[in-house]
Amino acid sequence: MGNLDWTLFGLYLTAIALVGAWNARASHSTRAFFVADRSIPWWAVGLSVMATQASAITFIGTTGKGYVDGMRFVQFYLGLPLALVILAFTLLPIYHRAGVFTAYELLGQRFDSKTRLLSSLVFLVQRSLSLGVVIYAPSIVLSMLLGWSLPATVGVMSAVAIVYTSVGGIRAVIWTDVVQMVLIFAGMGLCFAIMLERLPAGSSLADALELARLTGRTRVLDFSFDPSDRYTVWSGLIGGTLLFLSYFGCDQSQVQRFLAGRSLRDNRRALLFNAIFKIPVQLFVLLLGVLLFAVFHFERPPLLFDAGVVTRLEASDQAPRYQELKEAHEEALALRQARVETLWAGSSPESEPEYLAANDALSDIRSTALSLARAVEPDYDDTNSIFPHFIINSLPAGLIGLLLAAIFAAAMSSIDSELNALSTTTVVDVYRSHVRPDATDRHYLRAARLFTLVWGALAATFALYAARLGSVIEAVNIIGSYFYGSLLGVFILGFGTRRANGHGAFFGLLAGMGAVALADRLGGVAWLWLNPIGCGATLIAGLVISAATKRPRGSVGGK
Repeated sequence: MGNLDWTLFGLYLTAIALVGAWNARASHSTRAFFVADRSIPWWAVGLSVMATQASAITFIGTTGKGYVDGMRFVQFYLGLPLALVILAFTLLPIYHRAGVFTAYELLGQRFDSKTRLLSSLVFLVQRSLSLGVVIYAPSIVLSMLLGWSLPATVGVMSAVAIVYTSVGGIRAVIWTDVVQMVLIFAGMGLCFAIMLERLPAGSSLADALELARLTGRTRVLDFSFDPSDRYTVWSGLIGGTLLFLSYFGCDQSQVQRFLAGRSLRDNRRALLFNAIFKIPVQLFVLLLGVLLFAVFHFERPPLLFDAGVVTRLEASDQAPRYQELKEAHEEALALRQARVETLWAGSSPESEPEYLAANDALSDIRSTALSLARAVEPDYDDTNSIFPHFIINSLPAGLIGLLLAAIFAAAMSSIDSELNALSTTTVVDVYRSHVRPDATDRHYLRAARLFTLVWGALAATFALYAARLGSVIEAVNIIGSYFYGSLLGVFILGFGTRRANGHGAFFGLLAGMGAVALADRLGGVAWLWLNPIGCGATLIAGLVISAATKRPRGSVGGK
């Protein structure tokens, strides 16, 4: 990075610090720190929700998925609009009437303290693990740019997020998210324009999409009903709907946004805004990866994208074989480029099968190299390094700084909200309820800031292991799927039926997570299907146990 890149990146950090400091002035009580005195307009809530979703994982991991696997990953989001519409007219009014600070406080009102405590602990575990992945993703880019070690990079990322989140609370989180969402959109648009410009003269987006079509990367919908296939229409509509019902309706990192909204009407607008625009945004990010696939037909990509692993591989006993693969890779790249030029010229009826054969040969060489890399680093997957490689090696001075700022913005928009949610849940549902129930509001505010630091440190520790999880966009959702279905089942027990009681909810949640663990251990089930398994097991066990024990308590909101 040059001086111009650092200047632009420094301006971004300064702007975020000023926005955070300005909003920190109003965070003088727990009500202000946790829910911003319920004063945030709908469009800011909506952009903040989208910013949390459009994290660095989206910017880095989804682009890599588009490059490797094409557009089919968007099927994961097919259930999102349906889930948000359902929540807007079911659970959201209950939250509004209850006036709670956390989602699990609502479960305490409906059931009992043990159900509230267990559900909050489930959230704390899964969200802290996911936050580790969220921190790891942008740290890849920083370590590649600066030559820092991963631990040092993770430490810097975590420290920046911890400072302004602990000072400003949810108000600072939301308003910095608004600024960062604008920068994220600008960064994605800039990438799109640059990739189009890097295509050969006379070619167009249509030509790039034709290459993607021939290699299966524009295939969006898969109607097969194979439970081992991660991305199909059915896994997206069934498993995805349940995952997003739980994520937006039962996960404190999202619920806290709506608790900070001005009114029920504003909160519904924020949800419906995301229901309309989330899938188009996700399709655009995947398109960036597909377009990068076309660009790399003419700009020579490396055989492996992670330079650190390449260094270790070249120092291992696999070095001679890797050198052979590199030479074969160069020849295969040249042949594929020649086949593309023939294809686009339309000069041969055999041009299409010749291009596909050349591309398949190149894919085989890369697959062999990935296998060699896993000999020195088990579970190696360089999907997350593809887009950073493009930024570092293909962009001119100044644009690298802008793209780095966009990736940082994407990272901060997720890290800050999750830290704030972890802190809020710890103080409200654990510390205030079970440790210090009679302390002052000022004491709880100090505790919230302290727990922000503690959770940030724990998440940073887990981030050091996130590289072993493969694609970060998959990793963060896989972690959530181990818990989300079961947590959603508890909320359905509470607000979808009058028959459940605290014993049923508590042991139903445990049964749901047990069923998910068993299904995962047996294998053969894609991770999206873990959500309906967990939800179904929780509902069945909860209703059975409730029927066998005492009568249910009254519910919130007339349920």
